[in-house]
Amino acid sequence: VQLQASGGGLVQAGGSLRLSCVASGRTFRIKVISWYRQRPGKQRELVANISTTDSTNYADSVKERFTISRDNAKNTVYLQMNSLKPEDTAVYYCYSIPPRAWGQGTLVTVSS
Repeated sequence: VQLQASGGGLVQAGGSLRLSCVASGRTFRIKVISWYRQRPGKQRELVANISTTDSTNYADSVKERFTISRDNAKNTVYLQMNSLKPEDTAVYYCYSIPPRAWGQGTLVTVSS
């Protein structure tokens, strides 16, 4: 499985961005796709994940602001990020399991 993340950029506080994670290869094996982020000087942390049954989980810090969804026809998982805050500035990664695979990061910068 290969994952390709995109959609990052520079946005003002209060703005929105949508990240995309496109999966290729043996995508039928994937059970869960997650979005993680790594903020400057911090460890990588889970932001949200979605299962093949559309069960979702969110970090408390992004609940009510971020929405994870999937388009099976496009092998794509999205992370819609609204009401962005400067503390959301990070490199965002998508991650699949199984098999364990990381996409390359996409940088999100939120200016105050």
